[in-house]
Amino acid sequence: MIFFLQAGASSPLEDKNPNIKTKTGLATYYASKFEGRRTYSGKKYRAHKLTAAHRSLPMGTIVTVTNLKNGKSVDVEVNDRGPFTKRYIIDVSAQAAKELGIYRKGDAKVEITYVKK
Repeated sequence: MIFFLQAGASSPLEDKNPNIKTKTGLATYYASKFEGRRTYSGKKYRAHKLTAAHRSLPMGTIVTVTNLKNGKSVDVEVNDRGPFTKRYIIDVSAQAAKELGIYRKGDAKVEITYVKK
């Protein structure tokens, strides 16, 4: 019997479409003090919108964020830069955090999926 081990294996979605990318890490959400402040894109942050901050994805990218603990997912639009700590891979709005089941919990391990432009 021969076994092959592939290091850094891609996800099934990436196998079907090489432009679809996935990453796993921690997500957190915006504090209420940011309500109404301008984001990197120039739009005001609104807690009830489904938006997010990412360090490098282009503004306007739609990202599917999935909470790996409970399986809940939400689509968010990148309109800001951050998070500014390497511990997190994405900051989501309060509404997105509620839909993911992480509101008031602080953070969660998530998978983010997006189409590379």
